[in-house]
Amino acid sequence: MVLPLINEIFGEEYQGDETVEFHPNEHYMDQQDQPDSKRITDTNFSVRGNGKKKKYHLECESSLPDGRMAIRLFEYDAQIALDEGEVIRETLTVTFPHTAVLYLRTYKKTAGEMRYVINTPGGTVEYAVPVIRVDRYSLDEIFAKHLLMLLPFYIFSHERKFPEYNASRQKLTELTAEYREILGRLERLEHEGKIGAFDKRTIIELSRDVIRELAKKYENVQKGVGDIMSGALIETEARAILNIGKQEGRKEGKEENQRETALRMIRSGKMTGEEVAEYTGLAMEEVIRLSETEQKREALR
Repeated sequence: MVLPLINEIFGEEYQGDETVEFHPNEHYMDQQDQPDSKRITDTNFSVRGNGKKKKYHLECESSLPDGRMAIRLFEYDAQIALDEGEVIRETLTVTFPHTAVLYLRTYKKTAGEMRYVINTPGGTVEYAVPVIRVDRYSLDEIFAKHLLMLLPFYIFSHERKFPEYNASRQKLTELTAEYREILGRLERLEHEGKIGAFDKRTIIELSRDVIRELAKKYENVQKGVGDIMSGALIETEARAILNIGKQEGRKEGKEENQRETALRMIRSGKMTGEEVAEYTGLAMEEVIRLSETEQKREALR
C-alpha cells in the first residue's frame, strides 16, 4: 500500500508489481571523539521496477514546526546515503533518498514543503522535500487514490472537534457514521480483491490504536469510534486469507499461500509464533523455520 502514497507524493507511476525492500530503521551517526549516536527513521525503503532502483525516506510529524525537523531529516538522509555509499579509488559516491514528511497535525507554521540548500566547494545543490498533510485529504480522495496508508491517521483531522463530539450525541453519531463508512468501503475493496483480509485487518487495528491514543481524555469518543473499530476486529480476519489457497484446490498453491501469509505476519512483529501457526494452519516447526530464515535475511541487509 506504500506505492500509491509514493505516486501521490513524488509523482511516480508505480503500478503495484514493483518490489519494495524495507531497510533497517536504525542508523549510527559517526562522531569524532564521541560515542556513536543512534538515529531511528520512521521508514526507509527502496523500490525496484523497470530495471531501476530508487530509495525513499518518509517521516511522520505531529509537533509544532520549529525548524529542527529539517535538521533531523538531513541527518537521517545523509546517514542513509552513507550506509550504501561506495568508495572507488578514493572517490566516495552517495545517493540521497527521495524524502517527504507526513504531517498528522497542521498549524499556521506548517509549510507546503521543506528545502535543502547545500553549499559545496563544487557548487550549490538545492531541492524540495515534499510535505503531505493528512487534513488535506477527504475520505473520497483517500479511497479514489488508494491512499489507504493514511486511514489510520484520518482521525487527526477530527481532533480539534473532540470536545464537541464528546459533549454532543448527535455530533458523535456523525463521526461514528463516517467510520462505519470507512469499514464498509474496506469491506468492498476486499470483496473486489483489491486488498487482502490481512491488509484490511491491519488498517482497522492501526486505526483503533491511534484513536485510543489520541482520544484518551474523551471517553465518549473512545467508546463511540473505538468500539466500532474493535468490533470489526472480533472476527479474526487473518483466517480468511486461507480461503484463497483452499479455493485454488491445489495443495501446492494452498501451502505456498500459507507460507506467504505466515511471512507477512512474522514481518509485522505483532504476533507470536503460536498465533502465526494457529492463523495459517502451518506446523510450528515450519513457522520457526520461516522465522529463522527471515532473521538471517534481515541480518544480511
